Amino acid sequence: MGQQDKLELLYLNALNRVSVLGPKRIKILLDYFGSPAEAWNASSHELKALFELQKYLNPFLKEREAIDPEKEWERLVEKNLSCIGSDCPGYPNLLKQLPYPPPILYYRGNLDKLANPSIAIVGSRRATFYGKEVACNLAEELADNGVSIVSGMALGIDTAAHMGTLKKDGYTVAVLGCSLDHCYPSENRELMEQILTDGAVVSEFPLDTPPLPRHFPQRNRIISGITLGIVVVEATAKSGSLITANYALEQNREVFAVPGNIGSPYSRGCHRLIKEGAHLVESAADIFAELYLGNIYEEQLSLDLGSSPDLTATEQKLLSLLSYQPVHVDNIIRTSGSNAAEVITDLLSLELKKLIRQTPGKYFCRI
Repeated sequence: MGQQDKLELLYLNALNRVSVLGPKRIKILLDYFGSPAEAWNASSHELKALFELQKYLNPFLKEREAIDPEKEWERLVEKNLSCIGSDCPGYPNLLKQLPYPPPILYYRGNLDKLANPSIAIVGSRRATFYGKEVACNLAEELADNGVSIVSGMALGIDTAAHMGTLKKDGYTVAVLGCSLDHCYPSENRELMEQILTDGAVVSEFPLDTPPLPRHFPQRNRIISGITLGIVVVEATAKSGSLITANYALEQNREVFAVPGNIGSPYSRGCHRLIKEGAHLVESAADIFAELYLGNIYEEQLSLDLGSSPDLTATEQKLLSLLSYQPVHVDNIIRTSGSNAAEVITDLLSLELKKLIRQTPGKYFCRI
């Protein structure tokens, strides 16, 4: 990390510690002042120019006086926590698409594999044996085919999803509703350490943030936001998993639901989602089919370019770089060696010729 990057994150962390701000107001500050450092050091006179913050100006100034950005950064270092800003390379591409993405993400572990296709599996904390078995089996199937699994590390369905992924040595991410100096629930401390072997534990909350009920709906928008879609395995009629499903719909993600016993209260949420148009899931194949992921480890079929005489040389080159596994447009541009405008034009042409397909998040794959 360069000195400039560290300085930006240092002040971004300080802004994130101000309780009256949050993602929307931090974005307003950054858009106006241009950088976290400028926003943090702005005078009260300069801040008064922001009409949207007038109501919060005095509380902001009061809290700012009590926060030392350098000391807060030292606390992160002491606790061995990493962080990444929304403008930094490596920040999850899908999450950037939200209207107000978390301006800073704190994490432990490895975020690199979040660039791969990811699916969230969520559900009831008081899950049945059936629900936990289904969540575990789905996670195993998906992980076995190279799909990353995201969940919230709660008891019940979340735990089963993480465990199923770990059984296959897959990549899994836990998104917490508290800061990373807490482990919630405490019963999952050992699971968290297992996740950190190759996966990641993530939060948008600054140090000292407890797992309060109001934090979990906010956390849920990240669970859906970093994935191509969510699978709800078991949910009561008022389950928090339905909040995640609503976020997924708002974010243009796919929503899947597993049917259950019609007499079980833990099936009502899933059955309601299915009635409202969620995709019914019996196995991972249903998810692959809907997202056009196919089997990621399926042997790539060779394409006879001679049968497509209308392809230009650059289109042929680009098509040869694509597989049946979705690849993000940034990776395609980097691999191709061409400029971004040419690649985008050729991708559009190949899509119109029905040789490739675009999936949510600007991923492309062969058909």
